Amino acid sequence: MTGTSALYAGDPEPEYVDINNDNTAVMTMQENNHLVLVHLPSAKITAQFTAGAIDLTDIDTTEEDPARILLTETQTKRLREPDGVSWITNKLFATANEGDMDGGSRSFSIFDTDGQVIFDSGNALDHQAVRVGHYPDARSGNKGTEPENVEFANFGNIPHLIVAEERSNLLAVYDVTDPRAPTFKQVLPAGVGPEGVLAIPSRNLLVAASEVDSRGDAVRSVLNLYRYSSEPARYPTIESIDDADGRPIPWSALSGLAAGDAANTLYSIEDSFYGSNRIFTIDTSTKPAKLIAATPIMDSNGVLAALPVAGLADASVKADDPSRIDVFDEADLAAMITPDKHVNLDPEGIAMAADGGFWIVSEGAGTVGDASRPVNSVNLLIKTNHQGVIERVVRLPAEVEKIQVRFGFEGVAEHAGKVYVAFQRAWTGEAEPRIGVFDTVTADWSFLRYPLDPRESPNGGWVGLSDLTSLGDGRFLVVERDNQGGPDARIKRLYRFDIQGLIDGDTVAKTLVRDILPELKALGGPVPEKIEGLAVMANGDVFVVNDNDGVDDNNGETQLMNLGAIQP
Repeated sequence: MTGTSALYAGDPEPEYVDINNDNTAVMTMQENNHLVLVHLPSAKITAQFTAGAIDLTDIDTTEEDPARILLTETQTKRLREPDGVSWITNKLFATANEGDMDGGSRSFSIFDTDGQVIFDSGNALDHQAVRVGHYPDARSGNKGTEPENVEFANFGNIPHLIVAEERSNLLAVYDVTDPRAPTFKQVLPAGVGPEGVLAIPSRNLLVAASEVDSRGDAVRSVLNLYRYSSEPARYPTIESIDDADGRPIPWSALSGLAAGDAANTLYSIEDSFYGSNRIFTIDTSTKPAKLIAATPIMDSNGVLAALPVAGLADASVKADDPSRIDVFDEADLAAMITPDKHVNLDPEGIAMAADGGFWIVSEGAGTVGDASRPVNSVNLLIKTNHQGVIERVVRLPAEVEKIQVRFGFEGVAEHAGKVYVAFQRAWTGEAEPRIGVFDTVTADWSFLRYPLDPRESPNGGWVGLSDLTSLGDGRFLVVERDNQGGPDARIKRLYRFDIQGLIDGDTVAKTLVRDILPELKALGGPVPEKIEGLAVMANGDVFVVNDNDGVDDNNGETQLMNLGAIQP
């Protein structure tokens, strides 16, 4: 192969190969951005040509921290640098253009044996990943979804092309009846880092091998098996519509859920993985559910900016004395608000407010007294109007903030003029997590205690609370979960408790309503670690959703599940 390519001609690096019915091998040379055809019986090169380059528009090439998915950027003359390759016919083959040193076009291409590109998917794979919440923003500065491999097979007498995306952890499925205009059919969730793909059409099966294995991140290397059938696709469970510019509304890392006033409407939020936090409107009347709007949370009137910061301190305090409660200072508050008045918080729970708008809880960051985890924010209870503009911000009492740990506000609900907030775990010196009770009229806090189940996972970890929702008449439903995923998961449960007759300092008595671990296992994929959203619709249906961590050390699946009506 030496000397065949224009790029790095003296250093050929064959990457992948496929063989057609004419006994011709097509081979990719990824770093060389080159393709070679070899007639195997004679061991002769019959054709060789560059894989070429394309111009990409409406993509995200910038990695912000916190992340933002902005499909507004362009790359010109981007080398394809193909990795996997698969014959479609004896005259046509497809490539997965992952890229390496000099390129990566985020696309798949279809070539003829003369080296002509008859189709290129352009930005379609990135946009599909954005639409279903799988876009890996941490790879924006590299190659986005990074198409790794392609596989061709006939299923149901229809020619299919399957594209494995290493970074979005998806398989994109296309009908290539017309290879000059492939038709997108669906996405399939895989493990983390799908690399090998094998079709077994005689058994209506497809297999994908995902390489990443990290027990500490609750990620295991897996084989995923998929069956071709006439049933409706089971995934995705949520997909976004296009915005006014024709681009999919970006979303991921869903946290809390709230039932809307309108039937079939849910609201959700994104956590601190993303900046310029937003409230999402989800229409559940279709399958998959449609994410139809993203409303920015704004400090337009300076309410958050005016939050009193107790014991103002200069930046040296954090390093010199991390136990001081006043380490939440002016600089920390300023970092929560962008110049255009968007906010960068850690929204974990959302609830409809009785007087209109939303209650949102933002989890604090850091543990008082732990130099390795300085306090960069405190836990905040926030009231917004329906347009997402902040109207009120509430801190905890100072004596409570003094024992803050990094596992703070998670769920929120309103009932009878009071707002109830679930703390994820017990704070310093306490045996049980709190349920905070904020009186919206007097602005006083009181607290109940919640008894957690002991941990059960063979991998250890911890157990804590996630979302909270009101059932009326002083009864609440809460998510209790461990921090384990996949085969290590043990506790994913819904409990009910009643506050009637309880006073400040009392411990609630809980009743198991539903163990949802069997239903999570029945999905066929990895059991998600973070069941973080919970809502009860007007008709009694209970929805839960997991947080996919922005596809960072996570396979990216978002499972919005309707569990049906709960027991009264």
